[in-house]
Amino acid sequence: MKKNGSMDGKTVLVVDDSPLNRKLIRTILDLKKIRIIEAGDAEKALELTRLHRPDLILMDLQLPGMNGLEATEVLKTDSETASIPIVILSAGSIPEDARQMRQSGASGLILKPFSARELLETVSSFLT
Repeated sequence: MKKNGSMDGKTVLVVDDSPLNRKLIRTILDLKKIRIIEAGDAEKALELTRLHRPDLILMDLQLPGMNGLEATEVLKTDSETASIPIVILSAGSIPEDARQMRQSGASGLILKPFSARELLETVSSFLT
């Protein structure tokens, strides 16, 4: 991380089926000069991950088709993408989501609704 707090050159893939949620996350992460790639479903997320190799993935649980945990498991069992940290975004309950998150191989959990500060702190912890 540079002295001014920016994370120039880092890429985060935001996976959420809600364009509004993606816009909110993009707006917050733009403050730190993070490059954002977006996907509205798991299949697109898998494609973009293999193409761009982001430094971090923010993965919503509830996605059309394949859900976020299934996509996380796919990425974590692929030697090309297994080392990319994945933080699950969830509006669910902490104990159940935390258990499922650990089983899928995810690195962290952010509960919705989240604050800008919480998002930035979590993302920063993986990108520094």
